[in-house]
Amino acid sequence: MMKRILFIINPVSGVGKQKIVEKRIKKYLDTTKFSYEIKYTKEAKHAIKISTEAANKFDIVVAVGGDGSVNEVCKGLINSNSALAIIPTGSGNGLARYLNIPLKIDKAIELINQTTIKKIDTAEINNEKFVNVAGIGFDAHVSHIFANYGKRGPLPYVKIAAEEFPKYRAQKYKISIDGKSVYRKAFLISFANSSQFGNNAYISPEAKIDDGLIDVCIFKNFPIVESPRLAVMLFDKRLDKSKYMEIVKGREITITHENSIIAHIDGEPVSFGKEINVKIIPQSLNVIVSEKEFNKDPFYIKKIKNIFK
Repeated sequence: MMKRILFIINPVSGVGKQKIVEKRIKKYLDTTKFSYEIKYTKEAKHAIKISTEAANKFDIVVAVGGDGSVNEVCKGLINSNSALAIIPTGSGNGLARYLNIPLKIDKAIELINQTTIKKIDTAEINNEKFVNVAGIGFDAHVSHIFANYGKRGPLPYVKIAAEEFPKYRAQKYKISIDGKSVYRKAFLISFANSSQFGNNAYISPEAKIDDGLIDVCIFKNFPIVESPRLAVMLFDKRLDKSKYMEIVKGREITITHENSIIAHIDGEPVSFGKEINVKIIPQSLNVIVSEKEFNKDPFYIKKIKNIFK
Protein backbone atom coordinates (compact mmCIF):
# COMPACT_ATOMS: atom_id res chain seq x y z
CA MET A 1 0.00 0.00 0.00
CA MET A 2 1.36 3.41 -0.98
CA LYS A 3 2.21 5.83 1.79
CA ARG A 4 0.70 9.31 1.76
CA ILE A 5 2.93 12.38 2.02
CA LEU A 6 1.94 16.01 2.54
CA PHE A 7 4.49 18.71 1.72
CA ILE A 8 3.86 21.97 3.62
CA ILE A 9 5.82 24.72 1.90
CA ASN A 10 6.58 28.14 3.36
CA PRO A 11 6.82 30.37 0.26
CA VAL A 12 8.70 33.07 2.21
CA SER A 13 11.55 30.85 3.42
CA GLY A 14 14.27 30.59 0.79
CA VAL A 15 12.42 32.96 -1.53
CA GLY A 16 12.42 31.61 -5.08
CA LYS A 17 13.01 28.02 -3.99
CA GLN A 18 9.36 26.98 -3.82
CA LYS A 19 9.01 26.24 -7.55
CA ILE A 20 12.36 24.47 -7.47
CA VAL A 21 11.07 22.31 -4.62
CA GLU A 22 8.00 21.30 -6.64
CA LYS A 23 10.19 20.30 -9.59
CA ARG A 24 12.57 18.37 -7.34
CA ILE A 25 9.67 16.51 -5.71
CA LYS A 26 8.41 15.39 -9.13
CA LYS A 27 11.91 14.34 -10.17
CA TYR A 28 13.29 12.66 -7.04
CA LEU A 29 10.37 11.38 -4.94
CA ASP A 30 9.82 7.63 -5.37
CA THR A 31 6.23 7.62 -6.64
CA THR A 32 6.17 3.82 -6.60
CA LYS A 33 6.17 4.13 -2.79
CA PHE A 34 4.39 7.42 -2.19
CA SER A 35 1.43 9.51 -3.28
CA TYR A 36 1.76 13.16 -2.36
CA GLU A 37 0.02 16.49 -1.97
CA ILE A 38 1.44 20.01 -1.64
CA LYS A 39 0.04 22.87 0.43
CA TYR A 40 1.45 26.38 0.80
CA THR A 41 1.24 28.40 4.00
CA LYS A 42 -0.47 31.77 3.67
CA GLU A 43 0.33 33.40 7.01
CA ALA A 44 2.10 32.92 10.33
CA LYS A 45 0.97 29.78 12.22
CA HIS A 46 -0.90 28.46 9.17
CA ALA A 47 1.41 25.42 9.13
CA ILE A 48 0.18 24.48 12.63
CA LYS A 49 -3.39 24.27 11.34
CA ILE A 50 -2.39 22.31 8.24
CA SER A 51 -0.22 19.81 10.12
CA THR A 52 -2.82 19.33 12.88
CA GLU A 53 -5.42 18.43 10.25
CA ALA A 54 -2.90 16.15 8.50
CA ALA A 55 -1.84 14.26 11.65
CA ASN A 56 -2.77 10.55 11.51
CA LYS A 57 -4.18 11.03 7.98
CA PHE A 58 -0.82 11.25 6.20
CA ASP A 59 2.05 8.87 6.90
CA ILE A 60 4.62 11.62 6.44
CA VAL A 61 4.28 15.41 6.73
CA VAL A 62 7.17 17.38 5.27
CA ALA A 63 8.14 20.83 6.54
CA VAL A 64 9.68 22.81 3.68
CA GLY A 65 11.19 25.94 5.20
CA GLY A 66 13.37 27.17 8.04
CA ASP A 67 13.36 26.59 11.78
CA GLY A 68 10.12 28.51 12.30
CA SER A 69 8.31 26.40 9.70
CA VAL A 70 9.67 23.19 11.23
CA ASN A 71 8.46 24.32 14.66
CA GLU A 72 4.94 24.99 13.36
CA VAL A 73 4.66 21.65 11.56
CA CYS A 74 5.97 19.80 14.62
CA LYS A 75 3.29 21.34 16.82
CA GLY A 76 0.60 19.60 14.80
CA LEU A 77 2.36 16.21 14.77
CA ILE A 78 3.40 15.75 18.41
CA ASN A 79 2.02 12.50 19.86
CA SER A 80 0.58 11.44 16.50
CA ASN A 81 1.41 8.45 14.28
CA SER A 82 2.56 10.68 11.42
CA ALA A 83 6.27 11.23 10.84
CA LEU A 84 7.93 14.60 10.31
CA ALA A 85 10.33 15.04 7.40
CA ILE A 86 12.30 18.20 6.65
CA ILE A 87 13.44 19.87 3.45
CA PRO A 88 15.51 22.73 4.90
CA THR A 89 15.34 26.02 3.00
CA GLY A 90 15.98 28.46 5.85
CA SER A 91 19.17 30.15 7.00
CA GLY A 92 19.86 28.40 10.32
CA ASN A 93 18.25 24.96 9.83
CA GLY A 94 19.14 23.93 13.38
CA LEU A 95 17.09 20.72 13.69
CA ALA A 96 17.91 19.59 10.15
CA ARG A 97 21.64 20.00 10.79
CA TYR A 98 21.41 18.16 14.11
CA LEU A 99 19.58 15.23 12.49
CA ASN A 100 22.09 15.16 9.59
CA ILE A 101 19.37 15.95 7.06
CA PRO A 102 20.97 17.12 3.79
CA LEU A 103 20.68 20.83 3.01
CA LYS A 104 20.36 20.11 -0.73
CA ILE A 105 16.75 19.67 -1.79
CA ASP A 106 17.28 16.58 -3.95
CA LYS A 107 19.30 14.81 -1.24
CA ALA A 108 16.67 15.64 1.40
CA ILE A 109 13.99 14.09 -0.83
CA GLU A 110 16.12 10.99 -1.37
CA LEU A 111 16.33 10.69 2.43
CA ILE A 112 12.52 10.65 2.55
CA ASN A 113 12.58 7.77 0.05
CA GLN A 114 14.70 5.76 2.51
CA THR A 115 12.14 6.40 5.30
CA THR A 116 14.31 5.76 8.35
CA ILE A 117 12.09 6.83 11.27
CA LYS A 118 13.18 7.49 14.86
CA LYS A 119 11.33 8.87 17.86
CA ILE A 120 12.65 12.07 19.42
CA ASP A 121 11.72 14.25 22.38
CA THR A 122 9.93 17.57 22.14
CA ALA A 123 9.42 20.16 24.87
CA GLU A 124 7.13 22.97 25.91
CA ILE A 125 7.54 26.37 27.51
CA ASN A 126 4.30 27.59 29.13
CA ASN A 127 2.43 25.12 26.88
CA GLU A 128 4.13 26.47 23.71
CA LYS A 129 5.73 23.45 22.04
CA PHE A 130 9.26 23.44 20.65
CA VAL A 131 11.61 20.82 19.28
CA ASN A 132 15.08 22.36 19.09
CA VAL A 133 16.14 25.23 21.39
CA ALA A 134 14.21 27.88 23.33
CA GLY A 135 15.69 30.58 25.50
CA ILE A 136 15.52 33.82 27.45
CA GLY A 137 17.95 36.68 27.86
CA PHE A 138 20.18 38.27 25.24
CA ASP A 139 19.38 35.98 22.29
CA ALA A 140 15.65 36.39 22.95
CA HIS A 141 16.16 40.17 23.11
CA VAL A 142 17.90 40.09 19.72
CA SER A 143 15.20 37.81 18.25
CA HIS A 144 12.49 40.32 19.18
CA ILE A 145 14.36 43.16 17.44
CA PHE A 146 15.23 40.97 14.44
CA ALA A 147 11.56 40.01 13.95
CA ASN A 148 10.73 43.66 13.15
CA TYR A 149 13.96 44.52 11.34
CA GLY A 150 12.80 43.99 7.77
CA LYS A 151 15.89 42.17 6.51
CA ARG A 152 16.46 38.43 7.01
CA GLY A 153 19.50 36.20 7.09
CA PRO A 154 22.53 35.80 9.37
CA LEU A 155 24.25 39.13 8.58
CA PRO A 156 21.41 41.41 9.80
CA TYR A 157 21.11 39.20 12.91
CA VAL A 158 24.83 39.56 13.66
CA LYS A 159 24.58 43.33 13.08
CA ILE A 160 21.75 43.64 15.63
CA ALA A 161 23.59 41.45 18.14
CA ALA A 162 26.75 43.57 17.81
CA GLU A 163 24.77 46.79 18.32
CA GLU A 164 22.79 45.48 21.31
CA PHE A 165 25.61 43.66 23.11
CA PRO A 166 27.23 46.73 24.76
CA LYS A 167 23.84 47.94 26.01
CA TYR A 168 22.47 44.65 27.34
CA ARG A 169 22.73 43.84 31.05
CA ALA A 170 22.64 40.37 32.61
CA GLN A 171 19.43 39.59 34.51
CA LYS A 172 18.89 37.85 37.85
CA TYR A 173 16.68 34.75 37.77
CA LYS A 174 15.41 32.14 40.19
CA ILE A 175 15.95 28.80 38.48
CA SER A 176 14.28 25.60 39.70
CA ILE A 177 15.32 22.34 38.01
CA ASP A 178 13.43 19.22 39.08
CA GLY A 179 12.64 20.86 42.41
CA LYS A 180 16.13 22.21 43.21
CA SER A 181 16.35 26.03 43.18
CA VAL A 182 19.28 28.40 42.65
CA TYR A 183 19.66 32.10 41.89
CA ARG A 184 21.80 33.12 38.95
CA LYS A 185 22.68 36.34 37.16
CA ALA A 186 22.66 35.28 33.53
CA PHE A 187 23.42 36.85 30.16
CA LEU A 188 21.15 34.23 28.62
CA ILE A 189 19.54 30.91 29.51
CA SER A 190 18.91 28.33 26.79
CA PHE A 191 16.73 25.24 27.00
CA ALA A 192 18.41 22.83 24.61
CA ASN A 193 16.57 19.76 23.35
CA SER A 194 19.19 19.39 20.61
CA SER A 195 22.73 20.70 20.65
CA GLN A 196 22.65 23.71 18.33
CA PHE A 197 20.81 26.90 17.43
CA GLY A 198 21.52 26.47 13.72
CA ASN A 199 24.41 27.28 11.37
CA ASN A 200 26.40 24.77 13.49
CA ALA A 201 26.43 27.12 16.51
CA TYR A 202 26.51 24.61 19.39
CA ILE A 203 25.01 25.99 22.60
CA SER A 204 25.14 22.57 24.33
CA PRO A 205 27.40 20.16 22.43
CA GLU A 206 26.45 17.10 24.52
CA ALA A 207 22.66 17.59 24.35
CA LYS A 208 20.74 14.58 23.04
CA ILE A 209 17.33 14.87 21.43
CA ASP A 210 16.18 11.44 22.56
CA ASP A 211 17.41 11.23 26.19
CA GLY A 212 14.27 12.53 27.94
CA LEU A 213 16.14 15.56 29.30
CA ILE A 214 16.51 19.29 28.62
CA ASP A 215 19.95 20.86 28.88
CA VAL A 216 19.54 24.10 30.84
CA CYS A 217 22.41 26.29 29.64
CA ILE A 218 23.11 29.21 31.99
CA PHE A 219 25.51 31.60 30.27
CA LYS A 220 26.91 34.07 32.76
CA ASN A 221 28.08 37.62 32.15
CA PHE A 222 31.50 37.88 30.52
CA PRO A 223 33.96 40.65 29.57
CA ILE A 224 33.60 41.98 26.03
CA VAL A 225 37.24 41.06 25.31
CA GLU A 226 36.24 37.39 25.68
CA SER A 227 33.71 37.63 22.83
CA PRO A 228 35.96 36.40 19.98
CA ARG A 229 37.19 33.38 21.95
CA LEU A 230 33.66 32.46 23.06
CA ALA A 231 32.42 32.77 19.47
CA VAL A 232 35.09 30.28 18.34
CA MET A 233 34.09 27.91 21.17
CA LEU A 234 30.43 28.19 20.11
CA PHE A 235 31.20 26.92 16.61
CA ASP A 236 33.90 24.47 17.70
CA LYS A 237 31.57 22.57 20.09
CA ARG A 238 33.52 23.68 23.17
CA LEU A 239 31.25 26.31 24.73
CA ASP A 240 30.29 23.86 27.48
CA LYS A 241 33.94 23.99 28.62
CA SER A 242 33.85 27.76 29.23
CA LYS A 243 33.96 29.01 32.83
CA TYR A 244 31.07 31.30 31.90
CA MET A 245 28.77 28.38 31.02
CA GLU A 246 26.87 26.19 33.48
CA ILE A 247 24.80 23.31 32.09
CA VAL A 248 22.34 21.28 34.15
CA LYS A 249 20.09 18.55 32.75
CA GLY A 250 16.49 18.27 33.90
CA ARG A 251 12.94 17.26 33.06
CA GLU A 252 11.01 20.24 34.44
CA ILE A 253 12.33 23.77 34.87
CA THR A 254 10.73 26.88 36.35
CA ILE A 255 12.26 30.33 35.85
CA THR A 256 11.11 33.37 37.84
CA HIS A 257 12.07 36.99 37.12
CA GLU A 258 11.03 40.32 38.62
CA ASN A 259 9.71 41.53 35.24
CA SER A 260 7.89 40.01 32.28
CA ILE A 261 10.07 37.53 30.41
CA ILE A 262 10.76 37.76 26.68
CA ALA A 263 11.81 34.52 25.06
CA HIS A 264 12.39 32.79 21.76
CA ILE A 265 11.05 29.38 20.77
CA ASP A 266 13.09 27.77 18.00
CA GLY A 267 14.17 31.31 17.13
CA GLU A 268 10.67 32.83 17.05
CA PRO A 269 10.06 35.67 19.57
CA VAL A 270 7.40 35.27 22.28
CA SER A 271 6.51 37.10 25.50
CA PHE A 272 5.45 35.69 28.87
CA GLY A 273 4.71 36.87 32.39
CA LYS A 274 7.16 36.80 35.30
CA GLU A 275 7.37 32.99 35.42
CA ILE A 276 7.94 30.32 32.79
CA ASN A 277 7.70 26.56 33.07
CA VAL A 278 9.64 24.29 30.71
CA LYS A 279 8.92 20.55 30.40
CA ILE A 280 10.28 17.71 28.30
CA ILE A 281 7.83 15.54 26.33
CA PRO A 282 9.75 12.28 25.89
CA GLN A 283 9.63 10.22 22.68
CA SER A 284 6.74 12.30 21.34
CA LEU A 285 7.61 12.88 17.68
CA ASN A 286 8.36 10.51 14.80
CA VAL A 287 11.03 11.95 12.50
CA ILE A 288 12.63 10.80 9.26
CA VAL A 289 16.37 10.97 9.86
CA SER A 290 19.67 10.12 8.28
CA GLU A 291 21.08 6.72 9.25
CA LYS A 292 24.21 8.60 10.33
CA GLU A 293 24.69 9.36 14.00
CA PHE A 294 22.81 12.42 15.32
CA ASN A 295 24.87 15.58 15.77
CA LYS A 296 27.80 14.36 13.67
CA ASP A 297 30.33 17.00 12.65
CA PRO A 298 30.03 18.31 9.06
CA PHE A 299 33.07 17.52 6.89
CA TYR A 300 34.45 21.06 7.02
CA ILE A 301 34.36 21.13 10.83
CA LYS A 302 36.33 17.87 10.83
CA LYS A 303 38.92 19.40 8.50
CA ILE A 304 39.35 22.42 10.75
CA LYS A 305 39.77 20.20 13.81
CA ASN A 306 42.32 18.02 12.02
CA ILE A 307 44.45 21.07 11.22
CA PHE A 308 44.81 21.88 14.92
CA LYS A 309 45.45 18.32 16.12
